[in-house]
Amino acid sequence: MSDRPLKLEMIKFESVTVDERGLIVERRAHPAQQVVEDLGQGVSLELIAIPGGPFRMGSPQGQGYDDERPLHAVRVSPFFMSRYLITQAQWQAVMGALPFCRFSGLQRPVENVSWQQARTFCERLAKRSGRAYRLPTESEWEYACRAESITPFHCGPTITTELANYNGEFTVLAEPKGVYRHCTTEVGSFPPNAFGLCDMHGNLWEWCADAWHDDYVGAPTDGRPWEANDAPHRVARGGSWHDTPQVCRSAVRLKCEANAGDELTGFRVAFINT
Repeated sequence: MSDRPLKLEMIKFESVTVDERGLIVERRAHPAQQVVEDLGQGVSLELIAIPGGPFRMGSPQGQGYDDERPLHAVRVSPFFMSRYLITQAQWQAVMGALPFCRFSGLQRPVENVSWQQARTFCERLAKRSGRAYRLPTESEWEYACRAESITPFHCGPTITTELANYNGEFTVLAEPKGVYRHCTTEVGSFPPNAFGLCDMHGNLWEWCADAWHDDYVGAPTDGRPWEANDAPHRVARGGSWHDTPQVCRSAVRLKCEANAGDELTGFRVAFINT
């Protein structure tokens, strides 16, 4: 663990809420605390302090898919989570060489990274910083994505391509069709959620620490990762630039091979300050 005290700074930002037509019905100003990790080479990593608390994880009957059930109560401890998906600049600063990225750009998220490679990034970042960086657990991820919302998206009952990067040729409710960009977008291109996190819906699927399970029967209720030794499949969350909006909901889960990466998958990092 690091002997360096966390240097917290206060930030302010605005989140939005939409109605079933995708129209913005509320704008709310929020404060949050963040810590900035210097990665060298003029590159930094911003992490938001996520307050702990209870939430209902998953989807109720009649909503979502079977692997999102049963809806269950979870209490998450406070933790820090990167404000954005890990970028190509951040990957390069920590790992040296970039993997092949279909969509190149230093401020675009790194993709084509397997679960093992994402974990190696966390391990190297932890070693150089002294902080216990890791992938977020699945329950931490959903809690952070929801940001105290109970709707399918953190911004309300639906979403638009003005708020996230997904396949806008499809809709959820009564919102208009939007843009299908066919690529990732630079991190921070869309409004954050109420915790200050960006791109929790769409852009890239995000690796979580947990092994894949077909449903939530027997799932941890305290925010811990749901582990299985040498599990060949891991969980990814959040949807991507290529997915329909329905697949980018807060509760959606994806079963992925741990040793494979593609242009739809990236990650962000977390740590608990103990």
